[in-house]
Amino acid sequence: MTAVLRPATDDDLPTMLRWRNHPQVRAVSNTRHEIDPAEHAAWWKGVCADPDRRVLIHRYADRDTGVVTFGGSTTPDRAVVWGFYLDVDGLDQRRELLRAWMSLEEAAIAYAFTELGAHTLGGETFADNKPVLALHRRFGFHVVRRYERTVDGTPHQVVWTQMSRDA
Repeated sequence: MTAVLRPATDDDLPTMLRWRNHPQVRAVSNTRHEIDPAEHAAWWKGVCADPDRRVLIHRYADRDTGVVTFGGSTTPDRAVVWGFYLDVDGLDQRRELLRAWMSLEEAAIAYAFTELGAHTLGGETFADNKPVLALHRRFGFHVVRRYERTVDGTPHQVVWTQMSRDA
């Protein structure tokens, strides 16, 4: 099945917020509280005002299935930072979670290196999020560093993984 990444629009905000507030998504995010519509709208306003940021909707099997975020795309060293989250409930119900997740990762890597002209693509994953780290490894990301971040008063180990276009 062909995956498509398209720019998110104002019309996508309610769906993105619902997916982002899913308990499984919040549990592996820097922001663990349930995000309210006003906070989400303020985030979106910031995204729209920043030329270095992109928010894309991933389509898989003719359905919107996830969100991919990119930042740093116009920096001189072309170091792009990325993140993502999925429609956990919808994909689980259709038994498409793993396939869509792999599709999203493949599409995001291609987008970063072709559309954004990235030299490197990197991102943060909490060390206890073993499935994401395993998927990143499968796609060629390498661990670059580990550090600690406090989230809601609790320290968490963070793993920065990265790949380069030339690797």
